[in-house]
Amino acid sequence: MTTPSGAAKAYANLARLTDPTAALPRPAGRVAGGEPNFSTALKEAMTAVAEAGKKSDLQAKALAAGKANVVDVVTAVAETEVAIDALVAVRDRVIQSYEEIMRMPI
Repeated sequence: MTTPSGAAKAYANLARLTDPTAALPRPAGRVAGGEPNFSTALKEAMTAVAEAGKKSDLQAKALAAGKANVVDVVTAVAETEVAIDALVAVRDRVIQSYEEIMRMPI
């Protein structure tokens, strides 16, 4: 289940990916300060998006059964939308970076 603190953590992970100091060399086999590497951050972000989607689905089903508040459903759907938008933005930036690398002369 996605919470505001979970969303904040996902955004912090995404912000850490765009940190200009992240490109500085680090000792092999170590990640500075216990920070997750790119694959771990991406996996966590994808998990957060999936959990947000499940939460909105459960809220929508509960609303259809008459057991949920409309505000809760709208909030869950909005959280899912924000999480998906953030993940799509990261995906687009990764693709753009790959294309830039492929255009570099050898």
